[in-house]
Amino acid sequence: MTNPSLLRGLAIASLAFALAACSNPGDAPAGHSSADRNEGHTSSSSGLPAGTAAAGEKLANTKGQATGQSCVDCHGAKGNAPIDGLTPKLAGQYHDYIAHSLQMYRDGDREHSLMSSQAKALNDQQIADLAAYFGSIQEGATLRDLHGIH
Repeated sequence: MTNPSLLRGLAIASLAFALAACSNPGDAPAGHSSADRNEGHTSSSSGLPAGTAAAGEKLANTKGQATGQSCVDCHGAKGNAPIDGLTPKLAGQYHDYIAHSLQMYRDGDREHSLMSSQAKALNDQQIADLAAYFGSIQEGATLRDLHGIH
């Protein structure tokens, strides 16, 4: 007859071994920007300062030096009226998603001819402010699923 305490102990030890084998504290999940990975961050906007919506609104309406365009030139007023069906609405989007996307464009881990140029000049505070602004907009914030659009 098998000892139940021995079986339970073996099960716990096996689970602990399996978890230890799969875990490496230096690994960040796939898809994080190189800057996030280099800093050991494991969440999309980890390490960003707190953003303010008012500063983000001002920045969203400011023309960038690299392209001569502002966020609202393509994403529309308050990020809610994109110029075409392939440009996403930003109004009401999760601020972490916006921050993560901007970090990846800035760091070259995500490519888009216009967005990569726009984001290169953004610092962490500006990214946090833009994310806070677009994430705070509720009026008309009806995000659409772009899955299968191509």
